Amino acid sequence: MAKSLFTRRRTVVGTAVAALALTACGAEQPAPRDNNAAAPAQATIAEPVTVTYDGGIYVLDGKTLQVAKDIPLPGFNRLNAAGDDRHVMVSTSTGFRVLDAARGVLMDNEVKAPKPGHVVRHHGKTVLFADGTGEVTVFDPKTIGDGPLPAPQYKTPEPHHGVAVELANGELVTTIGNEDARPGIMVLDKDRKEIARNEQCPGVHGEAAAKGEAVVIGCETGALIYRNGTITKVTSPDPYGRIGNQAGSDVSPITLGDYKVDEAAELERPTRVSLIDTEQATLRHVELGTSYTFRSLARGPQGEALVLGTDGQLHVIDPVAGSVVRKIPVTGSWQEPLEWQQPRPAIFVRGGTAYVSDPNKKEIHAVDLASGSKTATGALPGVPNEVSGVLG
Repeated sequence: MAKSLFTRRRTVVGTAVAALALTACGAEQPAPRDNNAAAPAQATIAEPVTVTYDGGIYVLDGKTLQVAKDIPLPGFNRLNAAGDDRHVMVSTSTGFRVLDAARGVLMDNEVKAPKPGHVVRHHGKTVLFADGTGEVTVFDPKTIGDGPLPAPQYKTPEPHHGVAVELANGELVTTIGNEDARPGIMVLDKDRKEIARNEQCPGVHGEAAAKGEAVVIGCETGALIYRNGTITKVTSPDPYGRIGNQAGSDVSPITLGDYKVDEAAELERPTRVSLIDTEQATLRHVELGTSYTFRSLARGPQGEALVLGTDGQLHVIDPVAGSVVRKIPVTGSWQEPLEWQQPRPAIFVRGGTAYVSDPNKKEIHAVDLASGSKTATGALPGVPNEVSGVLG
């Protein structure tokens, strides 16, 4: 039997890893740098990791996980890597703001957006989707700080909770819908003319990009795959088989997703995850034996699928074999809260390190994925919620 992708690459890549220790319209104004003009331009916080808490954001030293900056910011805020080595996008009550994590400074640069939604990074571009307007903003993260953030370049026919991805050839994959229904996706060429559409995806939500620029969008009845100019529907085996949150990898043609089957549940705690093969257009499940949440999904440097379970373990899945090949203990057991905004353990992966928060103990851990050992633990003054950071 041929070895799986994960097995074939484990030795070479594992050794290498071990060796590495939402929108403003109208005229644009000059970009304000930050609230402290005297701050040095160079990075002062090493490999920063960012964590939200009720009332602000902690910026941590990525090696020691000690708090380097505490930035007060009222409200429920969300974090996403901007796509470069120093910035993080913060979704606030007014829009998408830029956090210079390397300096620990929340900048005034902002893409104003009612209901800022998904932030997607793909092929050197970062895409913001404003749920309140349906406006899509695309920019090169390397230009952050060199001028104003751009105005939106596209607006969906109706606003909705959606997502968009720009491909290397300039095509834009975006969801379609309104406040009442979200039936599917459409694809626009680089001139923003529609070239493909599929409306057989009720409850469309979330995205992941896989090897070869295949884009997967989740549905309540499976998923849609856009690959090589064609949209393909993969139907779930259950009448209601919802895939809403996903994680992709540039080195794997298989995406990792959640999987829920009880449409009437106040809060379903699933124990199976989904694997979508974008080359074969197939769906299969992996039983974990423990539940997980939407903040539990990530991918490792070899394309391995990672799921943080409520049993406190990081479940490592070989996506080719479709099985759990390893479990890494990280936290104690925990239970998902009823409200999605409430804290629960979360995972952020950068290179060969997984950063896992533990709200119960007000801690965050760095886990080396090659060895499975904790390389650092940081104590936090407040209860951690979302976790992200800069990219290498």
